[in-house]
Amino acid sequence: MPEAGAGLAGPEGREDPGGAGAAAAAGRAPRASARGGDAALTARKPGNPLHTFALSVPFPSPLEADIARGSLAPDSEPHRDVVRKELAVRAGVLAVCWRAEDCRLLRTSVINFLDQLSLVMRTMQRFGPPLSR
Repeated sequence: MPEAGAGLAGPEGREDPGGAGAAAAAGRAPRASARGGDAALTARKPGNPLHTFALSVPFPSPLEADIARGSLAPDSEPHRDVVRKELAVRAGVLAVCWRAEDCRLLRTSVINFLDQLSLVMRTMQRFGPPLSR
């Protein structure tokens, strides 16, 4: 199964790979995920927190990444007004970015997406590489 990497946007939208800025602001130690980066959330503005989570999933080919995006894109967010999800494919990598005001709804959205992604990837592995379109 392809390895997935999680990205984290720190204050002012700059990359904060270790999540130390977020952890320090929240008064806890930074957490490292098992693969690819930190899965903690950070708030961009103290007055109006906006939590951001980015995930990059590499695929063996751009076609397979595009098939995965096509399978996952129709699933709209139940709370579209507070959770925004964007999917894009760049050179065989499915990039997903979430933005939300409520970290619990963001966490729920990410967990549901990962469940769906797992199903899509298992299905693609079961049926083998796609034929050219």
